[in-house]
Amino acid sequence: MKSRRPCSSRPSSPQPSSIDSSVCSPRTPPVSDLSEHLRFYQELGVTGVSRDARWRTRGSSQPPAPGSQPGGAAQRITIARSSADALAAIRADIGDCTRCKLHKQGRTQVVFGVGNPDADLMFVGEAPGGDEDIQGIPFVGRAGQLLTKIIEAIGLKRDDVYIANVIKCRPPGNRNPDPDEVETCEPFLFQQIDVIKPKVIVALGTFAAKTLLRTQDPISRLRGRVYDYRGAKLIPTFHPAFLLRSPERKRDVWEDMKKVRVLLQGDDD
Repeated sequence: MKSRRPCSSRPSSPQPSSIDSSVCSPRTPPVSDLSEHLRFYQELGVTGVSRDARWRTRGSSQPPAPGSQPGGAAQRITIARSSADALAAIRADIGDCTRCKLHKQGRTQVVFGVGNPDADLMFVGEAPGGDEDIQGIPFVGRAGQLLTKIIEAIGLKRDDVYIANVIKCRPPGNRNPDPDEVETCEPFLFQQIDVIKPKVIVALGTFAAKTLLRTQDPISRLRGRVYDYRGAKLIPTFHPAFLLRSPERKRDVWEDMKKVRVLLQGDDD
């Protein structure tokens, strides 16, 4: 595993009050939804809209521009399928997992991961909650809805990124996973990371950050910095569930997401 240390130099932040204009869908959503999004951006400290939508993640659903290099789109599709096949193989290996005690403690199903198999940006949470356990998809409850808004605030769609958890099964009562459960399950997360090869990983919350960085430091000390991790840049930030309880921290998350956006844009310059 590569060393995990703060980067020696961080790229300069973009304009603090800009977001990508692609947040606005060409199909006008209901006014109530627009008002909710505007309130969310105001809480983050976003006050303007950037019209620059040139950057996108690998394997995004955007059609190739006219005059692009021949074969480029076909090549990207081939790569995406290869990654998708590799992720499917990992999921098949997990099966209806009985490797740790969680399968005896009320979990409904394995919650593997969801999103673009060739994503430049990957989010890693702690473990599935009740909604996720029922639907089999990570981050679909209230915290997941907030995460979707955070993703949109940097000009991406949920389908552009990949979302997974350290633990693939819901711990009873949403307790923190036990060390033996982490030891059993985290190799599958590492395999997901190695297949997707994201440029940036966002560790959501104390548990995910401490697990990935092998540290006991709290998220309040870990966030605000960029770490080298398995060939990617890792940025810890507060978990969306924490933001639901402490909305005043949304501005801190926005500062972290601006770092994410700069890192994603950097390789395109």
